[in-house]
Amino acid sequence: MREPKPKKFLGQVFLIDKNIQRKLIVASGLSPEEYVLEIGAGKGELTELIAKVGCKVFALEIDELLYEKLKEKFKEHKNVVIIKKNILDFNIKRYFDKITDDKIKVMGNIPYYITTPIILHLIKYRDKIKDAFLTVQKEFALRVVSDAGSKSYGAFSCYVQYYTDPEILFFIKKQSFYPTPEVDSCFLRLSFKEKYSLTKDEEKKLFKLIRTAFNQRRKTLRNSLKGLVPLLKINKFLKDFHIPSDIRPEKLSLRDFINLVKY
Repeated sequence: MREPKPKKFLGQVFLIDKNIQRKLIVASGLSPEEYVLEIGAGKGELTELIAKVGCKVFALEIDELLYEKLKEKFKEHKNVVIIKKNILDFNIKRYFDKITDDKIKVMGNIPYYITTPIILHLIKYRDKIKDAFLTVQKEFALRVVSDAGSKSYGAFSCYVQYYTDPEILFFIKKQSFYPTPEVDSCFLRLSFKEKYSLTKDEEKKLFKLIRTAFNQRRKTLRNSLKGLVPLLKINKFLKDFHIPSDIRPEKLSLRDFINLVKY
């Protein structure tokens, strides 16, 4: 069987630095007997390291050639299951509810061009996931973890931070990958929260408020939410929470937006 080459249309970029591979495993804090869903197993190098810890690995791979090579490579490994499936079409809850009552961990060197859809997909199944450890583009990770007031802070930052506690564990130089991408990456951890501040209906209102506010982020909060929230109510909220009346959306923290919804 010929050696697989990275497919550009699938966004394939292989992590080839052995030291970084080992560093990912250590940083993930994996324990024997845990269930790990790996997104995009590629050539199976990370799959093998996860399996050596003693975890039960469920490795997704949609590339036909890579899938066949993985099946052959791990045919003697009882704790490795190779699945030919796209993560975006994979029902995590339905699959793992049949296997374990415990929450799983997710790992993956994920394609840059579908990073956002993948994270949104994982959040959809948040009740079944404990942590997600993902190799992502550096700029993207900085957006996820950014605080109010920073240039990269926005609606997506708030959405991810509402459901998870995101943390950049370490940065990875672009030379650690093949083919070499144009930008550096980092190892991002998303720790899914056990409880959330709002009800389901309040969450819908929260994200509608946030999207509306950031769609007009150059305006003041009062003007950006005009028509969505009565001006008198916004003015009173700002006053009661000691927030400047001319504040712009990017200066409000997620907690501020949550307070506004509850208010």
